[in-house]
Amino acid sequence: MALVAWPRDRRGACLELARRTHLRSEFIRPAVDQRLEYIAVAEIKIAAERRTEFGKGAARRLRRDKKVPAVVYGHGADTQHVALPAHELMLALKNSNALLSLQLDDGTELVLPKAVQRDPVRYTIEHVDLVAVKQGEKVTVEVPVHTDGKIAPGGLLEHVNDTILIEAEATHIPQSLSISIEGLVVGDSIHAKDVALPSGASLAADPELVVVHVLTAQQVAEEEPEEVVEAVEGAEVPEAPPAAED
Repeated sequence: MALVAWPRDRRGACLELARRTHLRSEFIRPAVDQRLEYIAVAEIKIAAERRTEFGKGAARRLRRDKKVPAVVYGHGADTQHVALPAHELMLALKNSNALLSLQLDDGTELVLPKAVQRDPVRYTIEHVDLVAVKQGEKVTVEVPVHTDGKIAPGGLLEHVNDTILIEAEATHIPQSLSISIEGLVVGDSIHAKDVALPSGASLAADPELVVVHVLTAQQVAEEEPEEVVEAVEGAEVPEAPPAAED
């Protein structure tokens, strides 16, 4: 499979996000791999302060002050409780696998988001779990896969998996991976093992995992459900567990 160069216009997106967050956070220039050109996830500096108050009341007060409660764990160290600026954090987390450099009064901490809790109505960030990482440390992450090109006439492209699991250095996680679908015909598939990875990264997913597959229009029609099953009146719907507050 032909290797596909990473689109250069992604650099413009990184610079624009940096401009929008310059008051309280700062982008470090993304790394560019020399073997297979790609744009790594940018390291984002973001202001952080340690928390000494916990519980629902303290969390509500933080949110009123436009801050988000967060915890940092990893490397066998004690859990750290911090507060992050809500707007800057929201912008940072628009990036897949955002690499955050927390700027604390007593030093810096390099972290990756592990879990994000959002308000179900406003979709604002309520709480975030962060895992500490180190320069050169390998991490396993899900990376989006984008397609380039067009398939041959007569087929329909099915995106079976939009992400694949890879292992990469925490400071060199690719923003996305790219595959060429140019000229694929009905019946063709691209598997995880066919996806070109940047230098230093390795595949952590099943090599036979199907990423995209080309179907006929008839196959798509046959896979569509023939009828919609309505909810049974009076049936109980399990409630989602309450979000943790701290």
